[in-house]
Amino acid sequence: MIPFSYIRAGSADEATAAGKEPATWFLAGGTNLIDLMKETVERPARLVDINQLPLDQIETLPGGGLRLGALARNADTAYHPTVEADYPLLASAILAGASPQLRNAATNGGNINQRTRCYYFYDVATPCNKREPGSGCGAINGVNRIHAILGASDQCIATHPSDMCIALAALDATVQVTGPAGQRSIPFADYHRLPGDNPSKDNTLQPGELVTAIDLPDGKFTKNYTYLKLRDRLSYAFALVSVAVAMKLEGGAISDLRVALGGVAHKPWRRPEAERQLLGRAPDDAAFSEFADALLDGAVGQGENDFKIPLARKAIQRALRQAAAGTPQSQVDKRIA
Repeated sequence: MIPFSYIRAGSADEATAAGKEPATWFLAGGTNLIDLMKETVERPARLVDINQLPLDQIETLPGGGLRLGALARNADTAYHPTVEADYPLLASAILAGASPQLRNAATNGGNINQRTRCYYFYDVATPCNKREPGSGCGAINGVNRIHAILGASDQCIATHPSDMCIALAALDATVQVTGPAGQRSIPFADYHRLPGDNPSKDNTLQPGELVTAIDLPDGKFTKNYTYLKLRDRLSYAFALVSVAVAMKLEGGAISDLRVALGGVAHKPWRRPEAERQLLGRAPDDAAFSEFADALLDGAVGQGENDFKIPLARKAIQRALRQAAAGTPQSQVDKRIA
């Protein structure tokens, strides 16, 4: 591991002032960053420890909704009574990820900022435009079984690894940040980036900006929801395809629908225009099949991951049926319902 300096921030202003300097990383749970440092994928000159900042609360917002502190641990979030009661989709997605030990250490802010698990990104002996801009993408025409089928570019076909983020995308969350220029709110749909011609930048944070909270709107999906995760083994594995569904039914028809995909793109994948086309429709197989086609329009395999396209189509339909029936996927008994 290369040498680095260490600062323990006593305030958000102190953290963001230090964070705007080049090669500086914020340190919270460290469950991803420390791995990246051990592999010399990341070589920070300075770490700013933010664990003493008062950002670990989960509290109801005055106008409705819920604020998740950036330093609240994933386990505490998943088992928080309000999250379990009012946002069970989020609780389910968190419990589908990582392991109990990691969920006890990982933070909400760190979860949304974790980096891809692409083989080539982690292997410093191979080309990777995300790790070293301009070096090429080893995954294209390489070993790409886990890679993107949507939103990729000729510079990068990596996928975003988070489960929590897929639920946050479906729930229309908002990310609160503070930085040298002050505070701002970022709609979750705008927080992560597609690779384009600059895959080294994962999100829309500016230098020195620090995530302080994630806000969930008041609209609750407590009955017709599911988080379906398909992976190579039943635990401690990243998604090949995952589907978060938040649905409302009125009079036997769909009155609201949000669907986000994981494991298929550089960011959580949603198409609100496709969701709107199902409003007023009966929750039946014909509607679900049409929706799956619309959500996957433009999907392209890279060879080894071609199987992801039919797998995603079936997963979307299965998840929609689970949500419509009010039988969400269990994250304890992980057999597909």
